[in-house]
Amino acid sequence: MDQTEPVGVLCEHVGRLAGNIGERNVFRPVALAVAADYIEATWRSRGYAVTRQWYQARGVRCANLEVTQPGKSRPDEILLLGAHYDSFRGCPGANDNGGGVAALLELSRLFALAAPAVTVRFVAFVNEERPFFMIGKQGSRVYARAARARGDDIRLMVSLETIGYYSAEQGSQHYPPLFRLFYPNRGNFLAFVSNLRSRSIMRQATTIFREESDFPLEHLATFSLVPGVSWSDHRSFWREGFRAFMITDTAFYRYAHYHRPSDTSDRLSYREFARVTDGLYRTFERLARQERCV
Repeated sequence: MDQTEPVGVLCEHVGRLAGNIGERNVFRPVALAVAADYIEATWRSRGYAVTRQWYQARGVRCANLEVTQPGKSRPDEILLLGAHYDSFRGCPGANDNGGGVAALLELSRLFALAAPAVTVRFVAFVNEERPFFMIGKQGSRVYARAARARGDDIRLMVSLETIGYYSAEQGSQHYPPLFRLFYPNRGNFLAFVSNLRSRSIMRQATTIFREESDFPLEHLATFSLVPGVSWSDHRSFWREGFRAFMITDTAFYRYAHYHRPSDTSDRLSYREFARVTDGLYRTFERLARQERCV
């Protein structure tokens, strides 16, 4: 497959978020609002109707953004793909999480031409980073609580978190204690990470990805107390009883610029990133149209 166009699209999205807009969080509320407007404008240009879930955080009016591709035969069942669009304080946030948002926008563009059996929902979450990390004002916590209160039938939530950096160098990949005994020491792979309750659907997605893409993939289902396993928006959905898993390049276990001012758009591995995004679309498009989704 010719990846030239996807490379350019992903590079443009990351460049706009991390370069033109830069650091975006409640300490930079204008930039945060501009990032939200960029995401909304991109979705509207693809024909989506955008819904904003507004709420107040530290005196700043913030919003999660949502678009939907309705399911054809089982529209009440929902596959939710999400990524946070805010960045860590003092950080332009190219990989964390401009990459996740870029992939979310590209996946939604591709799904606009698909005919899924179940509804596919795309959500750009605000306020994933500190000081909201793992507390009630985190955008995904606000969203997941509302989804549970509405009775949304979310069969699977997937968090796209820091997915744009890859390295084939020996020793480029690190792990918590003992994990290095079981996984590669080169950071050239994508990772699917879940808790034990979500492992069956995560493994199902792993199988499909490996059938649809030759990009290296590793997977892990373990306890949420392992450092990094619960460190994104999927945790909010675990807390509300939904099955969820994270897709990541393993962040700080590989990426030296994590949460640093040097997390700039030129650091990402765009050709690999494009292959990853293509494989993820093929995986979730197939998952969303099969006879039994999760």
